[in-house]
Amino acid sequence: MQLTGVYQKCLNVLHQFEGLVPLALRLYLAPVLMQAGYNKLSHFSDTAAWFGNPDWGLGLPFPEFMVVLAAGSEFVGAIMLLLGLGTRLVAIPLSLTMLVAASAVHWENGWLAIADPNSWLANENILASAEKLMQAKAILQEHGNYEWLTSSGNFVILNNGVEFAITYLFMLAVLIFMGGGRYTSLDYYIAKKNGIA
Repeated sequence: MQLTGVYQKCLNVLHQFEGLVPLALRLYLAPVLMQAGYNKLSHFSDTAAWFGNPDWGLGLPFPEFMVVLAAGSEFVGAIMLLLGLGTRLVAIPLSLTMLVAASAVHWENGWLAIADPNSWLANENILASAEKLMQAKAILQEHGNYEWLTSSGNFVILNNGVEFAITYLFMLAVLIFMGGGRYTSLDYYIAKKNGIA
């Protein structure tokens, strides 16, 4: 009986800080999504061409409109996430954007975002990347300033798998269910003012 009482007291303390989890998710996702939206907007015509081209792009209908939807939801949605304003609502189109990205862009590359031939999730492309990376390093060691080039970190090969898009999707799903967070979002104070929180 005493153990359950202590456990309940701990839960009551944790309950007071439960707004920190959605806040952390919002602060993590906002710059990622804002940058993605900004990149699409600043390279609008290139992005629209990639969205619309069926041969070397995504082959989506109405590519300009789709860029506006994707970039707008990412950029404006990121600002709203920072503020914790309309968190549940804005997380829905952002989740849809992540689903489209995962299925249309990343799915064929498997799970891993960065090629790691030692991973149990490595596919044929990732296994082949080890040879390519070794050759690239050899060329750079022979013809480039390899120490300077690697002073910020090691070279890797981007696999562009679903890993990041699915991770962001799950984070957004948490925000759909939890909201912006107690004490840490404008949503909370708006609900409190209206007698809902």
